[in-house]
Amino acid sequence: MSLFGPVPDAVDELVCSARGCSREAAWGLLWNNPKLHTPERRKVWLACDDHREHLSQFLDVRGFLKDVVPVSDLERVAAP
Repeated sequence: MSLFGPVPDAVDELVCSARGCSREAAWGLLWNNPKLHTPERRKVWLACDDHREHLSQFLDVRGFLKDVVPVSDLERVAAP
C-alpha cells in the first residue's frame, strides 16, 4: 500500500467505459470489489460527462465506488 493511500490503476486510452460510447473520458471512477481486490487496489472506469452519473450509480449501488476524479488526476500507461 502507498504511504499516501490507495493508488488508481494507470489508464491507457481516455475513452468512456459505457457500452457503445466512444467519447473522450473526462472522469475516472475509482472502484474496488472487496471480494476480488485487495483493499488498497483502485480499478478505474472512465466516463464522459454524459455517462458519469449512470456509471457512478452502477458502482455505488454495489458498494464498489470509492471516488470520482478528473482524468487529469490519473496516471497514464507509459508508451512503449
